[in-house]
Amino acid sequence: MAHEEYEHDIPKLSADTLAVLEDFYSEREQNEKRFEELKVQTEQNRLEEPLSMTMFSEDWNASQFWYSDQTAVLLAEQLLEGSTNDTRIAVVSAPSVFIQIKNLLRSLSDFPQVSLFEFDERFSVFEEFVHYDFQSPTKLPGERKGAYDRILCDPPFLSTDCQTKAALTVRWLLRFGAGEPKVVVCTGERMEELVHKLYPGIKTTTFQPRHSQDRLSNDFRCYATYESDVWSWI
Repeated sequence: MAHEEYEHDIPKLSADTLAVLEDFYSEREQNEKRFEELKVQTEQNRLEEPLSMTMFSEDWNASQFWYSDQTAVLLAEQLLEGSTNDTRIAVVSAPSVFIQIKNLLRSLSDFPQVSLFEFDERFSVFEEFVHYDFQSPTKLPGERKGAYDRILCDPPFLSTDCQTKAALTVRWLLRFGAGEPKVVVCTGERMEELVHKLYPGIKTTTFQPRHSQDRLSNDFRCYATYESDVWSWI
């Protein structure tokens, strides 16, 4: 009798809820399958389809919020604008921009050297991946120091500690002497004063980055050391 009462007390999911769960697990399974296919293709150097962030699920506990495709493409285009085979581009903690750079490079005649500095080891499927932990801002391969003309950085956390350490990384990576380097930082609006202090010559721009499905509630801004055809300084 007690056993029957226990079973009676177990909450039962509605048909709609079960359908949502089924769709969720089905989509996750499909993404995992696509990710495994991506690993094989990158190992064999034969990417067949445009890359997408859908196969890389966000980890909100790690402050992962991907940009919308429109924002990621725009930022990727800015980093590639006027680049040559000698240009070196670093993308720091912004894998969705890196993915769009990979897509855009398929149609370019010049191939700048691109590196992704990222903590998430899933992105190690790409040869451009360099493991990066903002807690150790310059614990990186020595040959990367002073090697990059253009850098985009999106510090993972809206804290003074994270922002300061990310700025140290950017300074360490920047190459001076071969033209004015370009730096773009995308982070929360409330970090504006600190960003201006950490990056000499950087200013707030008119461009406002958007995230996928507008999941991030914090107001985001784009800061840059230069003006372009898609943003101006405020």
